[in-house]
Amino acid sequence: MLNAQKLTLAVLISAAIISSAQASEQSEAKGFVEDANGSILFRTGYISRDKTNYVDNLTGQVKQVKDTSSFAQSAIVNLDSGFTQGIVGFGVGVVGDGSFKIGENKNAGNQMIPRETALNDKGVPTKGIGDTYDHWARGGANVKARFSNTTVRYGTQVLDLPVLASNTGRMVPEYFTGTLLTSHEIKNLELVAGKFTKDQMSDRINTDADVNGNSLDRAIVWGGKYKFNDNLNASYYGLDSKNKLERHYANVNFKQPLTNDSSLTYDFSGYHTKFDENAITYSETTDDKSNRKNNIWAISTSYNTGPHNVMVAYQQNTGNVGYDYGQNADGFQSIYLPNSYMSDFIGNHEKSAQIQYSLDFGKLGVLPGLNWTTAFVYGWDIKVKNVTDDAQEHEFFNQVKYTVQSGFAKDASLRIRNSYYRASDAYQNGNYIGDTNEWRIFLDIPVKLF
Repeated sequence: MLNAQKLTLAVLISAAIISSAQASEQSEAKGFVEDANGSILFRTGYISRDKTNYVDNLTGQVKQVKDTSSFAQSAIVNLDSGFTQGIVGFGVGVVGDGSFKIGENKNAGNQMIPRETALNDKGVPTKGIGDTYDHWARGGANVKARFSNTTVRYGTQVLDLPVLASNTGRMVPEYFTGTLLTSHEIKNLELVAGKFTKDQMSDRINTDADVNGNSLDRAIVWGGKYKFNDNLNASYYGLDSKNKLERHYANVNFKQPLTNDSSLTYDFSGYHTKFDENAITYSETTDDKSNRKNNIWAISTSYNTGPHNVMVAYQQNTGNVGYDYGQNADGFQSIYLPNSYMSDFIGNHEKSAQIQYSLDFGKLGVLPGLNWTTAFVYGWDIKVKNVTDDAQEHEFFNQVKYTVQSGFAKDASLRIRNSYYRASDAYQNGNYIGDTNEWRIFLDIPVKLF
């Protein structure tokens, strides 16, 4: 695999230095200060997960848990300079956040509030649960260089790759530290290659090795996406995370225009993952740690007309382990699949089907900026080792989001979502989420600095 990686990186870098007929991004650079931009996102976030069938790991008793809420306030800063003029442009960037919890709020199981490292009686870090932080701050800087239409950035970054995606769905982002090359030398083609050595998860203060096993040694990523025309796109990405896993992702998306501004969109996506012996996984049906593999794919069709959008999707999982992400420091948002809400429907050998409906109230002339999405997903044929081959789960999802369209609060948004999740007894808390009623409320107020 290492030779293949070197070859892939060589191809990407060669493509990056090929001049093309299209305009050069660097030749249009306005300057270090002139192209700079900065913003602060003020986020108030609340998540509550009431467990209705929770299994206490200490006593083995089934009980209800009514207080798993997390409530906090954050300010997320993003400062990015422009590029200096010349054949090669240079610039810098800063990303970071500061937060404090609201109320006593001792819960930290929702990836919202970090916990202090647990210590034993000698003050040595150990496995376990420490106290929650009352306030915390994180972040880092990066430097960047651009030649022609190719940019290289080194330092602390928020990633948006299907195989290494930062969690942005909690209070603050997940940060990766490393190098990412992005090339647009060939028209309609984006190529990426990178290497990352640290992962700072959304609910973690430091990027040091995690005594509970979730840490990043070295992750190499590569891939690209190509736009064939306005209606057809395709992409492929790969990841090799040292001593953790090897993952590949592919996607094809086609939009078919119809009459009266309606359209049909067909989407296929899938992952193939091979886990190393040291990887963290769940829902296994094998005792051979060196041969854990997973294939998961999904196909969806969306019909859009005016304010209405209806989607149906089918997702299927095969292999001897469920699809697992995030637990190996491979990005807590690295699941670009349609059947993903509170549950991702990724159990061992699971099949799942979804129907989703979205309504844009603005296109109805009622309240511009207001959107509602509802969905129902049902999963079946889940294998639970030594228990059953036919566990089930289902989720009923609703989300309302309002974005201010104009005025002093333009782009501020309020998002309220609810999930009603239930699973069969064989697939309860010890194997996955466990029966849960969840609420999420996020108020985002962006402020542009320059």
